[in-house]
Amino acid sequence: MRPPVRPPVRPRLRHGLARHVRDLAVLAAPVVVARSGIMVMGLVDTVMVGRFSATELAYLGIGLAPITVLLLILTGLLMGTLVVTAAAFGAGEERGCGAVWRRSLPYGLALGALAAGVCAFGEPMLRLLGQSPELAREGGAVVRVLGLGLPGAALFLTSTFFLEGLRRPLPGMVMMIAANVVNVALNWIFVYGHLGSPAMGAVGSAWATTGVRLFLAAGLVGYVWTMADARRYGVRGGGRTAWRAWARQRRIGYAAATSIGVEGTAFSALNLFAGWLGVLPLAAFSIGLNLITIAFMVAIGIGAATAVRVGMAHGRGEASEVALAGWTGLALGVAAMAVFAVVFAAVPEALAAAYTTDPALRAAAVPLVAIAAWILIVDGGQGVMANALRGRGETWAPTLMHTTSYFVVMIPLGWFLAFPLGRGAPGLFEAILAASVVSVSLLSFRFAWLGRRDRRLAQASQA
Repeated sequence: MRPPVRPPVRPRLRHGLARHVRDLAVLAAPVVVARSGIMVMGLVDTVMVGRFSATELAYLGIGLAPITVLLLILTGLLMGTLVVTAAAFGAGEERGCGAVWRRSLPYGLALGALAAGVCAFGEPMLRLLGQSPELAREGGAVVRVLGLGLPGAALFLTSTFFLEGLRRPLPGMVMMIAANVVNVALNWIFVYGHLGSPAMGAVGSAWATTGVRLFLAAGLVGYVWTMADARRYGVRGGGRTAWRAWARQRRIGYAAATSIGVEGTAFSALNLFAGWLGVLPLAAFSIGLNLITIAFMVAIGIGAATAVRVGMAHGRGEASEVALAGWTGLALGVAAMAVFAVVFAAVPEALAAAYTTDPALRAAAVPLVAIAAWILIVDGGQGVMANALRGRGETWAPTLMHTTSYFVVMIPLGWFLAFPLGRGAPGLFEAILAASVVSVSLLSFRFAWLGRRDRRLAQASQA
């Protein structure tokens, strides 16, 4: 007797994987463009200042060290806006989404103003960190000017996170594209001295960046306030927003800020080590790190999309969907970074030449670009997994793992390779690679362990 013929069944895993890849790509693409736009502005600043003067590029590089840490901390502190907005949106609590944004605006503005106050002491900070009087003086001037734009950066970040939590990343992308056009024009005016402006080099680039950040803040806050369904989402709603009402939002921000701040501080420490090596190694280190950061924005965009997908599945209590969303994000992030890695490995000379016409600086930057090709793959993976953990409600575990990887491993290893072993700036990049391997391993193990625990709990509840 012939067995009954069963209709073909589409494998559930394959269907779910395809759905997650599609949804992640749709959500991540505008986020990647928006995040990359931030780094493209940094690339434009670096290239335009580098072609103006290698010395001015060193001033810009050392001035960006503390600013990068502060900006990363602001990003982390406001990360709760994204996670809590996505959770409220997924739960159908639409008016609650606007309340998240309204709470975040004064909070972000206050944090930005506090960061700007810290930047007023740029020169003493750099002196305290062991920089030469010349680097501290000129880099400190860059820090002071860039600090003026941090309140605007905070308002833009919190509005971007709010819209991404609503699955509307396009406005942030459009604003960032416009901002890059403005940035090129302002750099042309202030760095090189056109339209009656003096040629200000690194400080001129800092003024351009500050102006762009204020432009971004005004544009995106205005968009959220005037969007067609602002009332539906409670954007203009009244009512009290007590400090206690958003404890979870703040806790996510505290943990994310500590985690991102730890990583940013560790990278800034390597920047300081590069400054101890001299002006040329510092400029080469700035080129290599800028290239990594630009490519890493793709991983950040994929990570943000992964956090939204994981957070929505976690809110619904679907353990298998949480795992699938997280691992799909990791695979997509690693694949994207591998594309950049191939380019870095294939044409390091061309990439270095894009930043400077100085033959000595190009020669110093080429080996760093080659090492960066390997860094991209593992660093992108750890960035995605950290966001996957935050999306499922983890707060302090990613922070502990980043501290272990970047403070306990990268800083001492970077110093040891650069100075006692005499590896110089390439040794600093080798330390980044080692720390990123440790980070992605720890974060992935944690995500897998939580997934197994959730499945056991689900099976026990069904028994």
